[in-house]
Amino acid sequence: MSFTVAIIGRPNVGKSTLFNRMVRKKMAIVDDTPGITRDWQVADADFMDLKFKLLDTAGLEENFDDSIEARMRKTTENALKHTNFILFMVDARSGLTSLDKHFAKWLREQNIPSALIANKCESSKLEEGLYEAYELGMGEPICISAEHGVGMNELYTIIKSELDKYQNENIFSASMQSDDENLDKADFNKYEEGSGVGFGEEEINEDEINSAPIKIAIIGRPNAGKSTLLNSLLGEDRTMTGPEAGITRDAISVDWQYEGKNFCLVDTAGIRKKAKITDKIEKFSVEDSFRAIRLAQIVILMLDAENMLEKQDLSLAAHVVEEGRALVIAINKWDIAKDKANKIEEARYKLEKSLGQVKDVSFVTISALKKKGLKNLIKTTISTYDIWNKRIGTGRLNRWLKMMEIHHPPPLAQGRPNRLRYITQVKSRPPSFALWVSKPKDITDSYKRYLINGLREAFDMPAVPIRITIKTSKNPYIDN
Repeated sequence: MSFTVAIIGRPNVGKSTLFNRMVRKKMAIVDDTPGITRDWQVADADFMDLKFKLLDTAGLEENFDDSIEARMRKTTENALKHTNFILFMVDARSGLTSLDKHFAKWLREQNIPSALIANKCESSKLEEGLYEAYELGMGEPICISAEHGVGMNELYTIIKSELDKYQNENIFSASMQSDDENLDKADFNKYEEGSGVGFGEEEINEDEINSAPIKIAIIGRPNAGKSTLLNSLLGEDRTMTGPEAGITRDAISVDWQYEGKNFCLVDTAGIRKKAKITDKIEKFSVEDSFRAIRLAQIVILMLDAENMLEKQDLSLAAHVVEEGRALVIAINKWDIAKDKANKIEEARYKLEKSLGQVKDVSFVTISALKKKGLKNLIKTTISTYDIWNKRIGTGRLNRWLKMMEIHHPPPLAQGRPNRLRYITQVKSRPPSFALWVSKPKDITDSYKRYLINGLREAFDMPAVPIRITIKTSKNPYIDN
């Protein structure tokens, strides 16, 4: 387990600003509006020469009901289970509040090392107001400005000190374990002396070497059940859920392992029609969701069984295909759906009519809340990912191309045959091909679709985008 640091504090003290600075990316949405962050997210910090995991958390509120603020507090408390060191942040500009004092007291009761961070210390005039921070009983505050980069050396020093302690403890623990193992080996070999039984070197299994995880983005309209699906897959309440639409704001990325495969699951904010988005925070959230689609490999589009494939759903599906990502459609709340027999056929008809460039997209019926159909969803996602990665040999492709040309020759070019010379796969993810012809400008879109559909059928590539680039060989007798 790597060393993990969490940034906590009441709303609008600058936690996400510091998080973005330390991970060197604009991962968390930042705005003056309190309560922007609702779910904790984790990223690899690259802070000077220190490498560790960093958690950005929701603002702490003193609510104990079932409100959004209370659920935000619970998500932060869950985040601390994954933490080795806490940065408790207060706002030096506005001074201490009753919330700061309440949660400082609560934090002192936790058995986790922590440091007090006074943010927004851009001016030396604020130093006098810092004396009241000693009332929190957390020692001397570290004065910083997350926005302007002030005080980062002092912050570096305190984190490095805790990181060194953590590493030294792990080295000592590993050393003790190694000594125990050596003693066990000696005793065992003595017991088995002459029997030929001993401890050989552990054989390295190449399949167990962790490769890059499969990146899956979960998208859909607000309140489709995206966060509930993520929580059900993980088996824990990792993200906030509830009847309110638009709870999720930041795209939350979580590492997950299933049957020996590594995944990176990304829960995204619900995406409404562009014309309906007027709030700037929602605009930031939607931009984050589209960024998650662009960086994903597989996209699961969540649909509500009672309102399937409306215009916005079809628009999202088209965007996924345009980005070259593999698409799987999960129909959620299937356990309470009515008229199930006709719903799937209706959905297929709508999708094929509006998304003709991708055939046979997989539909999986699930109940994210009751954890039904999830194994089938992941199985379908993995098989779609394998198709998205598919490679076809050049020899097979050119034999196929010859048969396609015989069956249906391309349109004539200025009254002469337009020969299909050669085809090869230039890359996968998605499957992309280069086709050399005599006159590329005379290859019509309909003939290109004929070839794409032929590739899809001949080489069993449903549900993924297929791209063909038309090229021509350079004529060596034409002077440049």
